[in-house]
Amino acid sequence: MAVFTAYNHDQIIDFLKQQAPHAEIHIDDETAVKHTANGNAESSISGQILAYVAVGDKDDIRGVLKTAQKFHLPVVPQTADTSTVIGADGVNGGIILSVARLNHIKEIDKDDSLAVVEPGVINQDLDKAARKQGMFYAPDPASKPMSAIGGNVSTNAGGLSGVRYGATKDSVLGLKVMLTNGQEIKLGGRTFKQAYGYDLTQLLVGSEGTLGIITEVTVKLFPIPIGKTITGMAFFDDMAKLAEGVKAIRNSGLYPSMLEALDGKTVKALDQYEHTSYSQSDTSSLLIFSIDSASDLKLQTSNKILDEQGAWNVQITDDPEKAKSLIKLRQDMLPAVFSNAKYYIMEDMAVPLSKLAEMVKYIAQVGTELDVDIYTAGHAGDGNLHPSLLWNDQPTPPERVIEATRRLFRKTLALGGTISGEHAVGMSKNQWTNEELGDSVDVLQHQIKNLFDPMGILNPKRKIN
Repeated sequence: MAVFTAYNHDQIIDFLKQQAPHAEIHIDDETAVKHTANGNAESSISGQILAYVAVGDKDDIRGVLKTAQKFHLPVVPQTADTSTVIGADGVNGGIILSVARLNHIKEIDKDDSLAVVEPGVINQDLDKAARKQGMFYAPDPASKPMSAIGGNVSTNAGGLSGVRYGATKDSVLGLKVMLTNGQEIKLGGRTFKQAYGYDLTQLLVGSEGTLGIITEVTVKLFPIPIGKTITGMAFFDDMAKLAEGVKAIRNSGLYPSMLEALDGKTVKALDQYEHTSYSQSDTSSLLIFSIDSASDLKLQTSNKILDEQGAWNVQITDDPEKAKSLIKLRQDMLPAVFSNAKYYIMEDMAVPLSKLAEMVKYIAQVGTELDVDIYTAGHAGDGNLHPSLLWNDQPTPPERVIEATRRLFRKTLALGGTISGEHAVGMSKNQWTNEELGDSVDVLQHQIKNLFDPMGILNPKRKIN
């Protein structure tokens, strides 16, 4: 059947270039191909984007949105392109709108304990700039050296410090957002408290680019804690006992700034990768922890709790260099694990703290029952687990891996948890909206999407399906 298009490809591109005069526009070149599918979510993506547009200012953003609305084109917002859930990969015939060039730290205000940044600012760059003024930016996802604040906000990224300082949402005070009609709105502000109107700031946090384009972010900064930070490691017989130890530490009043868990298989993988010899058995699990503003009482208390919970090979240090080496174990966890297979899926579920031990037992059970190689680590202090499922036989996940993932998701929901703790939804999990949220909330989610984006052009099929 013949399709009679109103405009051809060249006419659309010419219009786009007129509307976004300060943008770097890439069409069918190496840059466009590179950003079409980032490789973290999948190795390739069908179809071809219309253009990769690295905007130079807000007017360019307006121009891209105007073009998209006129020609009914999908727009995929992108910053540093580090999504792991097919959240920023290109859509066939669509435009990737990159704000990576909008990367200026506009203000660091020590008196107000905040920073104002453009969305393309790299997380680690903001933290380094704040530390020069005696402050720090708390959210620290594993992608801290390369992920951007705009993407962190869009996905509500978490990280190692979540147990003490929360996820990205807990550090966002205000936003500026470009709506699809080209209007920029201001949400929130510079105060730590705000109770007027509906909280649209938090609605946009974690919205994955489906409601608007973030153009500016105001975030909290914290003063660098005085005194020494103690960092330690402790082993437990298995992950279930480690989970009980984590619960005791959380309830002790120590207020740890990090509680990271690695199961026995992960520790073995690290030993192979780092040429160390920490592993004592197939199940012995490792806890890496930090406590800010340490005192003799905190040191004594942490040692007492670990002893009561059956921990062994406990090592605690206040030496910054030794602490870095311990934290590096957690940071090297992923490359160590992934070196054991050709293909993998790293999942991201969170359960109530009281259910952590039950969940880690179930993960091991599913691995045994379905003969799936599963390595489990995570931010144990806030109940966030990252089981990695590995295989070698084919590029796409075999049925046993898919079934294992389904079982882990359903167990997580049965325990009152969520199947996305900090990695967002993207296209990897958008089929689960009804199962996690229920019928009524599922419909409400779509109504909100339709209110902000009536033409459905912003990051289609992400977040909700």
